[in-house]
Amino acid sequence: MKLDFPRPQIMGIINATPDSFSDGGRYLETESALDHARRLIDEGADILDIGGESTRPGADPVPVEEELRRTIPLIEAIRGFSGIPISIDTSKPEVMHAAAAAGASLINDVWALRRPGALEAAAATGLPVCLMHMQGEPGGMQQNPRYDDVVAEVADFLLRRAEAAQAAGIPRQSILLDPGFGFGKTLEHNLALFRALPRLKALGYPLLVGISRKSMIGLITGRPVEERLAGSLAFAALAAGQGADVIRVHDVAETRDALAIVQAIRTVEQPQE
Repeated sequence: MKLDFPRPQIMGIINATPDSFSDGGRYLETESALDHARRLIDEGADILDIGGESTRPGADPVPVEEELRRTIPLIEAIRGFSGIPISIDTSKPEVMHAAAAAGASLINDVWALRRPGALEAAAATGLPVCLMHMQGEPGGMQQNPRYDDVVAEVADFLLRRAEAAQAAGIPRQSILLDPGFGFGKTLEHNLALFRALPRLKALGYPLLVGISRKSMIGLITGRPVEERLAGSLAFAALAAGQGADVIRVHDVAETRDALAIVQAIRTVEQPQE
């Protein structure tokens, strides 16, 4: 998978977990997850992101054997009918290796390859990687997160992790960065980071933005998770307009329409003076 995107890519989410914040338990079994994958592809997803361990605040860790059970058969089944790029959302070296062997195209790690053996495992697969910023860890990351300068600190962290990845043998052109909206950040931190997307884009790597249905939308709108589509679409369109390369979402068809509008505005011919 090449990280060279002529337009913003839509990454459709498949949470093969019982406890994800938005759709936990809905796609835990392979057949239901497979039906969801087909639907996302039909709706226009460019990438599928498959995760077997929830990273919501307070989530419990999942044993490696269970994460493998939730994700690998699904990747293999999708590969039976589609060549769509598949991202494996994991921080475990064993899952990275198994997912690559099953046909995954990208490693998406909320820990930015900081877990023991993760850098080496990711490099050995030869797959591109997405490195995300997270303050703390999922169990307690939303308990009073603090920064002196959230934009500078997130940018510095992402650059250092990109350098570590390259030192481990992952080519620069195979690295994608994610500011980690909602991962150890208050609403104010998230909004400051969003305003700074052009600054983060200037770091020289493609950017992934994932805000779909997150609590920051609920804090702004007062809406429960099942009523956050409008807010998710607003953030997706704004992110694309500010240079995001990959938008990670639950609602693919609606996001595709929103991004089509952004793309049309970008490419319309300007009248001659």
